[in-house]
Order: sequence, then C-alpha cells, then structure tokens
Amino acid sequence: MTVQPEAVVQLCGISMRFGKVIANADVEFDLLTGEIHGLLGENGAGKTTLMNILFGMYQPDEGEILVHNQPVKIHSPHDAIRYGIGMVHQHFMQVPTLRVVDNVILGLSSAGRVFLDRDSVRQRLECISENYGLKIDPNAYIWQLSIGDRQRVEILKALYRDVQVLILDEPTSVLTPKETEELFHTVNTLVSDGLSVIFITHHLEEALSITDRITVLRNGSVVGTIPTSSASKQELASMMVGREVLFRVKREEDNESSRREVLRVEGLSALNDRDLPAVRQVSFTVNSGEIVGIAGVDGNGQSELVQTLTGLRPATHGKFSVDGVDLTGASPRHVLMHGVGHITEDSEDGLIGEFTLIENLMLDMHYMPPYSKHGRLNKALMAEKARQLIKQYDVRAPDESVKARTLSGGNKQKLMLAREISRDPKLLIAAHPTRGVDIGAEEYIRGLLLEKRHAGMAILLISTKLDEILSLSDRILIMERGRIMGEMTREEANIERIGLLMAGSEA
Repeated sequence: MTVQPEAVVQLCGISMRFGKVIANADVEFDLLTGEIHGLLGENGAGKTTLMNILFGMYQPDEGEILVHNQPVKIHSPHDAIRYGIGMVHQHFMQVPTLRVVDNVILGLSSAGRVFLDRDSVRQRLECISENYGLKIDPNAYIWQLSIGDRQRVEILKALYRDVQVLILDEPTSVLTPKETEELFHTVNTLVSDGLSVIFITHHLEEALSITDRITVLRNGSVVGTIPTSSASKQELASMMVGREVLFRVKREEDNESSRREVLRVEGLSALNDRDLPAVRQVSFTVNSGEIVGIAGVDGNGQSELVQTLTGLRPATHGKFSVDGVDLTGASPRHVLMHGVGHITEDSEDGLIGEFTLIENLMLDMHYMPPYSKHGRLNKALMAEKARQLIKQYDVRAPDESVKARTLSGGNKQKLMLAREISRDPKLLIAAHPTRGVDIGAEEYIRGLLLEKRHAGMAILLISTKLDEILSLSDRILIMERGRIMGEMTREEANIERIGLLMAGSEA
C-alpha cells in the first residue's frame, strides 16, 4: 500500500481584492511534502498575490491557511519564516552596497544581542553553500554579483532560516539558459533533502520539466490542478489563456527589392560599466521591412550595444547612422527625435513605476503639440490618447490613471510597446521584448513585431530565445564576447551552427 504524502501547506478559499480588482477568487491550493508544485498562469493571473498572502505580505479578505493541517495566521514574513515558509521574490530584496553576509543577517533576530557574530554566520553560509552547490563568496558585495549569483543569495537567505517550504517567484525570468539549468539542479537537490517547493512560472516548458504537479490560475481563479506526467503543452496553454494558442507566428513574405537601408553600424566599440571592452568592432545594417535578430548568450555585449545605439553609452570607436544621419555620441532624446524607438530589456528601465499609465505613455511626447501649448499640458487630450493606446495594445488595467508599478510584467511590456510603436519610428530596437511575459502576451508581441515589419519598419531584435530569433528574423547575427561571430539568413539558419558560434567557435 502506497502512503500518500501529507500536505505541508493548504490554502482554503483564499480571496483577495484591490479596490475593484479581484486578484484571487476562492482559491484552493495545497503543497505536498517533498514535491515541486508549479503555479502556472498568465501575467496578472494572481500567482504572485496568492504566494504573497502565504508569505504574510498581504492579508486575504477571505479564506484560511493551514500548515501541517493546523490553521495559522500569517501576518508578516516573520510569521511565515517562523512557520518554515520562505520566498525568493522575482525582484530581489537586497541592499547592493552591502556584502552577502550582511544581506543574510538583515532581518534576523539578534536575540537580545547588539551584534550578530558575522564569523559564525559566514561559516554557516559556507557550509550551506557547499551542501547545495550554491557557491557564493560571503564577503562579496551584492553589486559585484551576476543576476544568477544574486538569486543564489536569496535562496541562501531562506535556507539559513531553516525553511521547509520555498516559494520561487518567476525564478528564471532574468537567468541565462546555463543559470536556469543550475537553478533546476539546485531545486531538485533541495527537494531530495526534504524541502517542498512552489515554483511560480508562466513558462510551459519550465513547468513541464521540473514540477510534480501543476495548478493553473486564470483571472485569479483555479482552472485546475493536474499531475505533470499527464500534462501537455497545448493543454496547459489552453488552460492558461482560455483558448487555443498558436505556438508559431504567421509570417508574410515581402518584396526584398523594396527595402532600403535604415541603420548602418560601422566598426562600433564600447566599454562596459567596469571600463572593459564589451562591444568590439561591430558592423551590420538593418533595412526597412526587415527584422535583424542578434542571438547570443546574455552578457556578451548585447546590452552595451543597445545602450550605445540609443545614446545611453558612449562609443569608443566607430560610428552608426539612421537614414544617413550620423548619431554617434548623440543624446537619447536626439536619437529618439531621429526616429529610433527602444524597447528596453527590463520594463523597470523603460517605465517610471510611480507615474500613471497616461504619464508613461506620454513620456517624450508631452512637451510637443498637440499635448503641450505655451508650456501648458492638455491633460484631457493626453488621457484620451492613453485610453486609445491601452485599448489598441490590450493593456489590462483598471483605468489609465493607475500607476505603472501596479501592472503585471506582460502588461508593463505592452505599455512600453504601445508608447514606442505609436511614435511610428523608422527603427525599433527591441531588446528581449518577450522576456518575463506569459505565452498569451508573447504571442501578441511577436505578432505585433511581424505586423510592423510588414508595414515597413526596420527592427533590430535582441533575444536569448533561439525560437524567437528563428521565427521572427530575416537575418541573424550571432554575438559572442562583444564580436559578431557570423551572419546568416533565416533560410540558412542552422541551430547547431548558431550554437557553435554562440560558444565562440568559428566553425
């Protein structure tokens, strides 16, 4: 007779509202001992809100939480940790100017002592790091660490507090493929050592590859819970969005002879934030009605290239021009005024969280007619334009006056797309446009980029997702250690060859 594992945590009838918005509606969820339970859903489906309730950051309007079958009240993260529940947030709770050991100490009870013994904390951290393969220097400053290492610090903080339940909120959204692989190995090691994990994601492949069970949320409600072994990608996608999802975008082929050169980059070089070479003698062109994709492992100069082309970073050598106008060294506003749109790789950099949707959509247009006259803003016209764009680009928000920080990741991305594309730029630089968004938003964004390509826009696409590069690009450039390693057309593209070039091989 097989003994069924008991539930470590149960959420019973959880409901949560923010004003008129229902974030969770009568949610039932349980986590079994020693399992990885995936919480899947579109951006804004209520996944993070539900887990913030479990971690004590929100108090539900209705419902009950059980830990080991005992009803508990979790009023704060301190309470959650006391019940053995830890959470690694999508946006890390860290102080960059402090060392790893100090970030771990933050929030710990000193038990009446003025100072905690840093040496004992450091020694225990080293022991935990060794046991779980989370190699981190406790004396390193947070700002010196990669995103993957910063995530490991958050996991170490939870393990140091002896949690038995670990909530991972969109843990791969900022990781490279290699870092994702390492994270999955760590999670499996933790579970084999007795922990239970809730894995929040909107990536179907991730949910299918690492979880034991999957619960799907849509519009704040549970659509269903199924064993991963019997789940399919198509079934999960339909559960997430409530309709059939097309996994391949439809391309319309255009007459290449009608294309004209929009962007020309010649021998461009730039340094990174540590004054080391990041972009090395890069040369390429992008034509109207064409998507040129840059593939490569994150951290190989793509970010610095984009920043140089948008006026955010000075070039140390070479030049670039848009429609024949040399913009090397131009300011971001000057670049913008010459018809360059910029989808930033992180929506936190492309939007101002404390500004309303209206204010974010009007950035860099608010000072121009018809929105401004004699130094006075036409707020009614700005609000009307914002409402039009919100509807046109399917930005899901209560209204145009809410702050941008209240939006889900996918809706922040749509908001940024709405602003940049509505300006009708000659050149759109799209850096990781679908990073961190759900499958529904991803399908929408990819379709929109192809639509604008067909309308004649020149698009430079930077992405670490090979399927995205292959499905959208007319030409593909491979970047490694700041250099362009090779170029091929969509028809010539070969995954094996792209992989070799991404790894630095000339083959």
